Amino acid sequence: MSDRTAAATSAPLAGITVLDFGQVFQGPYATMLMAKAGADVIKIEPPGIGEPLRRRSIATSGTSLSIAIMNANKRAITLNLKAPRGRALLGEMVERADVLLENFAPGVMDKLGVGWSALHAINPRLVYATGTGFGISGPDSDNLAMDMTIQGASGIMSATGFPDGPPTKAGPTLVDIMGGTALYAGVVTALFERDRTGEGRLVEVAMQEAVYASMASSFDYFHRTGEIPLRPGNRQSGRSSAPYNVFPTKDGHVAMQTVMEEHWRNLTRAMGREELADDPRFATNAARLDNLEETDAVVAEWTRTLGKMEIFALTKRYRIPCAPVRNVAEVMNDPHMHGRGMLEWIDHPGLGRVVVPNSPIRLHGAVKPPTLPSPALGAHNTEIYGGWLGLSEGEIIGLRDDGVI
Repeated sequence: MSDRTAAATSAPLAGITVLDFGQVFQGPYATMLMAKAGADVIKIEPPGIGEPLRRRSIATSGTSLSIAIMNANKRAITLNLKAPRGRALLGEMVERADVLLENFAPGVMDKLGVGWSALHAINPRLVYATGTGFGISGPDSDNLAMDMTIQGASGIMSATGFPDGPPTKAGPTLVDIMGGTALYAGVVTALFERDRTGEGRLVEVAMQEAVYASMASSFDYFHRTGEIPLRPGNRQSGRSSAPYNVFPTKDGHVAMQTVMEEHWRNLTRAMGREELADDPRFATNAARLDNLEETDAVVAEWTRTLGKMEIFALTKRYRIPCAPVRNVAEVMNDPHMHGRGMLEWIDHPGLGRVVVPNSPIRLHGAVKPPTLPSPALGAHNTEIYGGWLGLSEGEIIGLRDDGVI
């Protein structure tokens, strides 16, 4: 029995087949979570060119670490939906599938004749999931959407950066990943409902809406004061606690956030400055906020004398929320996440030895499928079209020659 077969018989999403038209990050992240939970995810891409993330890859192998991260544990086929035979083949797969997920621009699948209504008619049990930037309805539904543009439209950029600087995007592709997480949640919710009703449902996630709640503290500040909050830099939006900042060390920086008075008193002990706990300028959180520059200066004077890991060890000992600011190499080699199995090294046929993540969703006691490298474009065409749909070798060759797959 193969690793894939063994996992498919006992993992949480065992027996669920997903047709994955996801591209770049949002859709593929959602389906990666499904694959890591045991679903059979079939990644479907245009023949010859693949999805946009493959086309953006600078690797001659047509892959990249981004592709490897987003598409582990999937099977891959090619299919031309612009060809009538391609749409017919999709219909045959839909008859056998549980989920279809796409994150094309609104209306793309409908224009091809394979949107929600058409596929629901073929298989009423199908859960059809669509991820977009602004939604499939409303006046902004046809706006072009990328992670950065959603960061701008959602207010995230207005709340990121320093007060005297321009709006700044968050470095990581947070919007895509948050949207993909919500899309995963929507699919699993719809599958749960289907178990009771027998009917599939259209699931929709707009990235703009998925990130709205992340701005809660900024919205709260505006609600309380009527003022647009300034970009806080590394300080807290709305400035409700202090110290709360990124502080310099001998070899980098640490991020520190004190919330309770106990944290501040513990920090004065860690710094060897217990007299500050009773200093009128710093004795209460309100006083520290009134004297914010002095508060930060006192902490920075101490942090500059030590390395970031020394600061981390002391703050951990004294129970102060603090962490070293780490670079990507440090994070990818994090012994904690490797020890927990969140990160693991694998041998990838196109990339060599690489580190990839597992799903952050842990269902204790459930079988965890082994990590399988992301597949090459169309790697499972014969397996899916022949083994699953039952086409002959000659038919598959004909489909390839005609540009259907």
